[in-house]
Amino acid sequence: MENKKKSPVATIILTIICILWMYPIVLILINALKKEAAITTAGVFSIPTGETWNGIANFVDTVNNALSQNLTQIVTQVVTAVGILVMMFTTSPILTAIAVAMVPVSLLASLGVMKTGAIHYARQQELLGQLNGYIEEVYQGQELVSVFNYTDRAKEEFDRINGELQRTAQSAEIASGKVTPITDLVNNLGYAVSALLGCLSVLRGEMRIGDVQAMLQYTKQFSQPFTSIAGMAGSFSAASAAAGRIFALLDASEETPDPVPGLMPQVSTGAVEFRHVSFGYSPEHQLMHDVNITVKSGQKVAIVGPTGAGKTTLINLLMRFYDVDGGSILVDGVDTKEMTRHELRDRFGMVLQDAWLFEGSIRDNIAYAQDNLPEEKIIAAARSASVDSFIKTLPGGYDFELSTGAENISQGQRQLLTIARAMASDPEIMILDEATSNVDTHTEQLIQKALAKLMHGRTSFVIAHRLSTIRDADMILYMEHGDILEHGSHEELMAQHGKYEALYMSQFAQ
Repeated sequence: MENKKKSPVATIILTIICILWMYPIVLILINALKKEAAITTAGVFSIPTGETWNGIANFVDTVNNALSQNLTQIVTQVVTAVGILVMMFTTSPILTAIAVAMVPVSLLASLGVMKTGAIHYARQQELLGQLNGYIEEVYQGQELVSVFNYTDRAKEEFDRINGELQRTAQSAEIASGKVTPITDLVNNLGYAVSALLGCLSVLRGEMRIGDVQAMLQYTKQFSQPFTSIAGMAGSFSAASAAAGRIFALLDASEETPDPVPGLMPQVSTGAVEFRHVSFGYSPEHQLMHDVNITVKSGQKVAIVGPTGAGKTTLINLLMRFYDVDGGSILVDGVDTKEMTRHELRDRFGMVLQDAWLFEGSIRDNIAYAQDNLPEEKIIAAARSASVDSFIKTLPGGYDFELSTGAENISQGQRQLLTIARAMASDPEIMILDEATSNVDTHTEQLIQKALAKLMHGRTSFVIAHRLSTIRDADMILYMEHGDILEHGSHEELMAQHGKYEALYMSQFAQ
């Protein structure tokens, strides 16, 4: 039996056609899985506000491992498949067409399983984030967990989340494990069809038995790369789900760009004005409606009201952590939207209720706001904050290293250091949250003295919880539901017999 002479041109053309045929198939295998997982991910969960960076790191590791372990293998398998395909075409285009036709059939047969697996992997990543967040939360609050005898309930909650994670992981692995048997079944059917047609061709004298045997070997080897890639479905599903959570974070709304170049006030006095400001965290729920405030240079403004009144939101708008929906906020006569955020925030200093200090020396913490701050200014700021004498008692003095969260010094000492940091920055406008909470009487007196020095000659916004501390304020703003309902001095508001008076008297009720 003599094999017919093959045309080299025809072989080349068929090879090109086959490569063009395979390329979208490979893309479908990878992109379809990715697409399904991404769609499922978007529908199953959203990034929770309490997502920990430890959880995000796990997601990044999942994606990294999938790419590093599988990407090289995919490239190798595809190149191998193309090489085998060329050899197959030079032997028998008909039998080659059968082998190629099995690839989309195998893919379509596996897509349903891939989709199910993507759902389970998405849920798995969500539960993994929850578990990481819960572990971190319990660890940070372990003292309270013990004090309130919550240990057993914490274990039960951990077991609940971990159990659901285990069940979801098992379902995901079972789903992904079905892909390889399905592809093997389809490929073996293609192998059987190729063997049958090959035998018929031999009987008709169209092929030699050696060519048939070679084609069967090629067919088996040609299916292996696609089986291997299909076997990576689980890894791809996990990576796609993890990537969905990462990109959900990365795709969060960005800050509006700063104007280039930004306007700079001609004078630096610390005057602030709110003109018809409206704002809401969502278009459907407006928090502020037509807020108007005029604060002169050097004035002390106290902001009071019940929890959720919008006190912190007002400050966030002033600092441009959020942009107003309507109206404008002016600092020294310039709209804050026309200023760069760096220029705007450089005019502010902050002392918050929760004193935040980073791991490092006391000197670096005080000089945090400015590069290369002279030593004399650091010491002067510490003295003004009444913390210099304490620093000198520490080993190394200003070079004393604070631990994470500055847990190696007391709460009051941390607060005094934050005041020293604010003084060292020499801001025009100060923002103060109740800074004397959770400290002893002596330390409170030191803090109040330091705050008085800090606010002297500066425009100040004080979020007040204890109204006895802001009686001397030039202006008091009483807020509810985002709006300013009353404003004036302490005496003026008390004379109105309104909400401020009721709030003030409630703090002194017997």
